[in-house]
Amino acid sequence: MATFFMFGKYSSEALKEISAERTEKAMEIFKNLGGEVKSMYALLGDYDLVFIVELPGIEQAMRASVALSKMSGISFRTSPAITVAEFDKLIT
Repeated sequence: MATFFMFGKYSSEALKEISAERTEKAMEIFKNLGGEVKSMYALLGDYDLVFIVELPGIEQAMRASVALSKMSGISFRTSPAITVAEFDKLIT
C-alpha cells in the first residue's frame, strides 16, 4: 500500500454541506478503492483539511481525488509520501 496526503480546500458551497454523513461517505470512497483512511485533520492556513490515506497505488489516489471532489465540492491536492526511514534507505 502507498501513503498519500490529500490536502483539501473548501468551496463556499462545500462549507455549507459539512456533516458527519459526508465524512462517512468520504471514508467509503477510500474503502471501495481498496484503501484506508489513517487520519483526518481540520487545518488553518492554506488548506482546510488533510486526509492521510493508504491506497494500492497512484491510480486509486487519482480516482479517490476525483470522486471526493464530485461528491463534496472540495478540491484536493494529493501528494504521495514515504516515511523518513524509507527515504533514508533510498539515498544511502
